[in-house]
Amino acid sequence: MNRDAMQQAWRLLEASVVTYRGTPVGTVAARDAETEALNYDQVFTRDFAISAFAFLLDDRPEIVRHFLATAVKLQSHERQLDCFKPGEGLIPASFKVTDDGAGERLIADFGEHAIARVAPVDSGFWWLLTLQAYVRATGDRAFLIDASVQQAIRLVLDLSMTNRFDMFPTMLVPDGAFMIDRRMGVYGYPIDIQAQFFAALCAAAELLDATDPANAPYRTALDERLPHLAYHVRTYYWLDLPRLNQIYRYGVEEYGPASVNKFNVYPDSIPDWLMDWLPETGGYLVGNVGPGRLDYRWFGQGNLLACAAGLATEAQSDAVMQLLSQRYDDLVGKVPLKLCFPALEGQDWRILTGCDPKNRPWSYHNGGNWPVLLWLLTLVSQQTGADELAERALHDAERRLVRDDWPEYYDGRHGRLVGQQARRRQTWSAAGYLVACQLLERPERAALLRMGRPVEGASCAAVTAGA
Repeated sequence: MNRDAMQQAWRLLEASVVTYRGTPVGTVAARDAETEALNYDQVFTRDFAISAFAFLLDDRPEIVRHFLATAVKLQSHERQLDCFKPGEGLIPASFKVTDDGAGERLIADFGEHAIARVAPVDSGFWWLLTLQAYVRATGDRAFLIDASVQQAIRLVLDLSMTNRFDMFPTMLVPDGAFMIDRRMGVYGYPIDIQAQFFAALCAAAELLDATDPANAPYRTALDERLPHLAYHVRTYYWLDLPRLNQIYRYGVEEYGPASVNKFNVYPDSIPDWLMDWLPETGGYLVGNVGPGRLDYRWFGQGNLLACAAGLATEAQSDAVMQLLSQRYDDLVGKVPLKLCFPALEGQDWRILTGCDPKNRPWSYHNGGNWPVLLWLLTLVSQQTGADELAERALHDAERRLVRDDWPEYYDGRHGRLVGQQARRRQTWSAAGYLVACQLLERPERAALLRMGRPVEGASCAAVTAGA
């Protein structure tokens, strides 16, 4: 690890801190003075989660506590039937501190100002995972059992486990509603959200106060939902060579509970690139599963979150690491880590992204490389005994990140070019690097960040045992 790079990353992270009435409440998304700020001067819930992990691993929990409390205050608390207002329980995608001369105010964005006006599905999940890491790091039970914090947990669960027109234990998600915040053909049940949903539900099971009668029905609902969600993803999302052979020989138009092809997936939908690309050993969780559909693309954050949270079995996690090792150039590249592979090109790009120039092939979310994912790659590498993979990725990344001034993402099939519209001095790029370094320096601290893994005796313990 490069000490100069770490010091530079800490300076960037500390310079990004936002205060509200004298109290630190988060970090801005980027400090790029050469590009218009737009909303990069706001505190994003998903971005700050990674900064929070860096601060917690460095024994600096105060800013994390203030962020968590601020998000609780900003959470939407009114049940709405108005389609133009955020639903009850929604944690804001971001917030900013403004001062109009009458004093500082907090302005929350629930998606009203986002690209395509999509509300954030993942903000409540990131808040739960940040809260879990904070409580594990500090043991601050007084903050956790505060009535407002417990209510905030219940509201997030109400919003994400509500009655719906759906027959699956997974969560229905629109395009553009999470880290992939632009149209990418992920509408339905994307693996990124299913993995984070699982991790957040496990976190909630750990965080809900067992002595509070109001929490009893939620704990019961979690006990019921989690095993079904785990079985569904482990069974229907998993793809390795034996599974691909099974799909290739599927019968179709089967009817009734005895059908093998549960989702009526046609073998002709298997893309040409996959047959020769998938190695003899190794596998991954596909991008999406739904009626008549398998999205065979690799999504880096979803697969690694599934491994970190225990949603993937131990054997599946090992196979994901094997795939990353065998297809390193494609999935990790010069600066880790490929968010999505392969990129949508040609007619698929035109139709599924709406001709989005920012998501042109091998750029941004459409095959771009995101340094922030270094922390997650390192966490899973340690859990699976593949430390050398994380060390190689970190070594490949740190020189480039310093030279390029911590860009948001990289472009190109192997991530060799700084993203065409990437902000430099991107906070979560620095934070992801710092968390990776901290985990490699002090592997015992990885227990703080095992995303959603329940402690012994928690209500979803049976899930991680292979239910």
